[in-house]
Amino acid sequence: MAIPVPVPRENTARGFGQHFGLDPRIAALTLVVDAMLFSGEVVTLGASLPLSVPVGIVLGFITYRAQRHWYRDDRESALIKGLAVGLLTAIPTSLPGVLTLPSGIIGLAKMLRRKKETSPLQIEGRIGG
Repeated sequence: MAIPVPVPRENTARGFGQHFGLDPRIAALTLVVDAMLFSGEVVTLGASLPLSVPVGIVLGFITYRAQRHWYRDDRESALIKGLAVGLLTAIPTSLPGVLTLPSGIIGLAKMLRRKKETSPLQIEGRIGG
């Protein structure tokens, strides 16, 4: 009888930026979509409210896929971030801007740090070690 070996989770060494960061492109997209939805709800006095839920679902799915592909989140983290963005977008307020902008800034800092660590000259072995 074989003893099951635990499978290591992806990204086991995760920092603050990985836990709380959103890809900056997703943070910007969320701000734009939320501004369009919120202004539409104000102008139509709430008649466009049924549009917020499907748009929130689509934005949540886009967030999930982008976090997996661009930000290299594991499946669970990307799913949680996607659900959070989708839920906040579906709420008929301008709340997501307050929450996604700081996450996007954290994500941008993480991406810039990752690019600096894997510069082309380091990959070719010309500098540093």
